[in-house]
Amino acid sequence: MIKKHGFLPMNKKEMKERGWEQADFVYICGDAYVDHPSFGAAIITRLLEDAGYKVAFIAQPDWNDESSIAVCGEPRLAFIVSAGNMDSMVNHYTSFKKRRHQDAYTPGGGFSGRPNRPTIVYSNLIRKTYKKTPILLGGIEASLRRLAHYDYWSDKVKRSVLLDSGADLLMYGMGEHSILEIAEALDSGIAVQDITYIRGTVFKCRDLEELSGDYELLPSYEEITESKETFAKSYYRQYVNTDAITAKRLVEPYKKKEYLVQNPPSLPLTQEEMDHVYELPYMRAWHPSYDKLGGVPALKEIKFSLTSNRGCFGGCSFCALTFHQGRRIQVRSQESIIKEAELIIKDSDFKGYIHDVGGPTADFRHTACEKQLKYGVCANKQCLFPKPCANMNADHSDYITLLRRLRALPGVKKVFIRSGIRFDYVLADKKDHFLEELCKYHVSGQLKVAPEHICDSVLKLMGKPENQVYEKFAKAYRNMNKKLGKKQYMVPYLMSSHPGSHLKEAIALAEYIRDLGYMPEQVQDFYPTPGTISTCMYYTGLDPRTMKEVYVPVTLKEKQMQRALIQYRNPENYDIVKAALIKAGREDLIGFDEHCLIPPRKMGHNYHPGKKVSADNTAKSKDGRADTRKYTKPKSGKPQNMKSKQFKTDKYKTGKDRPEDFKAGRQKNEKYKTDRFTGKTQERGKSKKKTIRNVHTRKKCR
Repeated sequence: MIKKHGFLPMNKKEMKERGWEQADFVYICGDAYVDHPSFGAAIITRLLEDAGYKVAFIAQPDWNDESSIAVCGEPRLAFIVSAGNMDSMVNHYTSFKKRRHQDAYTPGGGFSGRPNRPTIVYSNLIRKTYKKTPILLGGIEASLRRLAHYDYWSDKVKRSVLLDSGADLLMYGMGEHSILEIAEALDSGIAVQDITYIRGTVFKCRDLEELSGDYELLPSYEEITESKETFAKSYYRQYVNTDAITAKRLVEPYKKKEYLVQNPPSLPLTQEEMDHVYELPYMRAWHPSYDKLGGVPALKEIKFSLTSNRGCFGGCSFCALTFHQGRRIQVRSQESIIKEAELIIKDSDFKGYIHDVGGPTADFRHTACEKQLKYGVCANKQCLFPKPCANMNADHSDYITLLRRLRALPGVKKVFIRSGIRFDYVLADKKDHFLEELCKYHVSGQLKVAPEHICDSVLKLMGKPENQVYEKFAKAYRNMNKKLGKKQYMVPYLMSSHPGSHLKEAIALAEYIRDLGYMPEQVQDFYPTPGTISTCMYYTGLDPRTMKEVYVPVTLKEKQMQRALIQYRNPENYDIVKAALIKAGREDLIGFDEHCLIPPRKMGHNYHPGKKVSADNTAKSKDGRADTRKYTKPKSGKPQNMKSKQFKTDKYKTGKDRPEDFKAGRQKNEKYKTDRFTGKTQERGKSKKKTIRNVHTRKKCR
């Protein structure tokens, strides 16, 4: 069994059992308490404990009860506040702004146990009780909102979370170096307002003359809220300022002579430092108080996975990793990973399968090139996009050796790679030994890769390689499996409604899926989260790298159309797919021919054009018998079985055959509405354009 070291105290009673009168730090988190190195809160608290500090932990406090953040008392040095492993708004809402009903980071996996924007809510809660105690912000939510940013959920440009929370200091990035330096400064008696020199932090300032050294002045908050072009320019300056060697200090002005100062990022962890972080005495489990609720689902996904690296030089436009972890790769030693694997094997729940060995990108095990170690990453040039850099060293040798050592461990049946590989990086490796190793040992029937799209115009904006690169990899993968005598397939991850994607590109993607002969079970609709180039495009309509205009699918109707087109075989999507094809002038894809996406009318669940009718896939009539009727276009031209009113085209909305009393009732409904709370009838006002930005706004019940 794994040696138990004990969870951190979660209340005063547990503190007294350890002989503590007061904790040095109280960590308040939006996640349930899980002491595992895949959870940022566990790493930071164990690191502080290892440095000799007393740390207490409060998980998901009741934000309606001020006493919930006082269960561990006032800390000697500071409160640390984090929203958790995920951004709270992404955790709570889908890309269509619909509320999620499950939270993998809450005990039992039910409704979320945290508020929206807990970084702000928890900090304000602390300030009501403890007026002068320092508050430090950390975690991904704070990191991506460290300066002014576009907030998709409110459709506004918001101030830095440091200002809205009332906290004293914000740590961005991974935070190990920052928190230890801050702890040392506070412990030595330095006031939190004077801690302005630590890398990886953001602080408030009243007078720029107080700053020592050079800095770059960004546009003010007022300027970027008034001009989208200014916002795009300001964001890109931040984006290229994420390397520890080349980055400058950035200053963002606000009204009333207040400034936010972002220090350069923390230096990357050395291999020895990273090994130390992952070898701390984690319990590798959720807190036992959650057992009766069924535990914390998020742990089940990663309990038997191994982190081998951090950072990513892939540079995808829709990914926030560059903004949070940076492009420099940080790795653990093989010995450190083997030690953790041996711990996993001893777990009573381990069945012989290591679920993953990787990180943001599994097959990145060293920096992209030697120059990065001395000069930093290139500010205006990517390592893999649009083509692999000539200086990049694409080599999988170390990763292959690591995988072989893990497979050789007693008790290990199979080692999977689930965190994803970069197929363009695999192709850039002049040897094909990794592809052979991958197909032979690390794929279980299907390999998941992320081409995201097939239209080069969209891929360019995504920061992804051209489609022919993916096709080249797909061919190499098929040939390798044929060589090995294996029947293994490739499942592409696809994204809809990314900036630059018109209906034309969405239909091209649907045709590609048709030719591929499979329908994706899940589709990722583009989600505008803070800190990404794609989100900047979504808000401004500009590519911040070139300042050229970009088409953005904003309306709810078009976003639904683009998503449905990828899953055009789903009978529930029939009406919306048909409306999309008619709108795009692609009626040639409606019919019974093999090239068509949908038939002229709804058919059975197993039917799609080009598929031969058999006993198993024949469309059924209402009485259960086979529907063998030939399709004939009605004289009125009105399509049959078109139930969805929202996606009917205008020529089908006339209602000429409706009785007069129906028309009169409809006219009344169009002119007047009944308030569902008061029951009063009132005249309708001008309807708002139904976009994804306002469609989910609801009237509150008083």
